[in-house]
Amino acid sequence: MNPIICAASVIGAGLAIGLGAIGPGIGQGTASGKAIEGLARQPEAEGRIRGTLLLSLAFMEALTIYGLVVALVIIFANPFV
Repeated sequence: MNPIICAASVIGAGLAIGLGAIGPGIGQGTASGKAIEGLARQPEAEGRIRGTLLLSLAFMEALTIYGLVVALVIIFANPFV
């Protein structure tokens, strides 16, 4: 087992999960903030805003899970180790 490949795999997995979580984290914060602003301006549209927010948050969270899957593949299914 080559230690350089093992180290590169761990660093690559860390980067995959780290960079894979930054974008969705920022997006979820922005979407939640805008949803709260929308609710403050127009409380009668709560149902539509909530439904759209939850759907968009689910799609953003899927991107983070893809990063986790890539990290797990890099660590456990690495053909070079």
